[in-house]
Amino acid sequence: MNFRKGRGREEPEINLIPFIDVLLVILIFLMVTTTYSRFTELQITLPTADAEKAQDKPNQIEIGIDAQGRYKINNQAVSYLDPLTLAEDLKKAAGALEAGKTGNQPDPVVIINADRAASHQSVIDVLEAARIAGMAKVTFAAQATPK
Repeated sequence: MNFRKGRGREEPEINLIPFIDVLLVILIFLMVTTTYSRFTELQITLPTADAEKAQDKPNQIEIGIDAQGRYKINNQAVSYLDPLTLAEDLKKAAGALEAGKTGNQPDPVVIINADRAASHQSVIDVLEAARIAGMAKVTFAAQATPK
């Protein structure tokens, strides 16, 4: 006994529009959250200093950092504990410059002479000590290129 004689069987239909909408939202999300890293692609050649040496030396405090992390301020070895103690040593060196100051000379310039094998942290510690000591003029010494 077939009670559904006159009706044909309807095939189920999949509506693709909501599926495409969901895929587009996922695609936009993935595009926004993707990070593009090019670290392996960069071939950087750092610049070299080719300027002439300054003839007159302004008030300057030279800080040397060797490969083992030892510090010297104006060729005087200092013991390093933390940036605060290094800042105190910088203030003492600035005080010695103030005593020999004649006329209206500018604030001292901190010149960082770091060995190329010195750790990045030791250079950052000197920058932090200069900031704590209130010395805004900081520069780095570079080796001149051979001619």
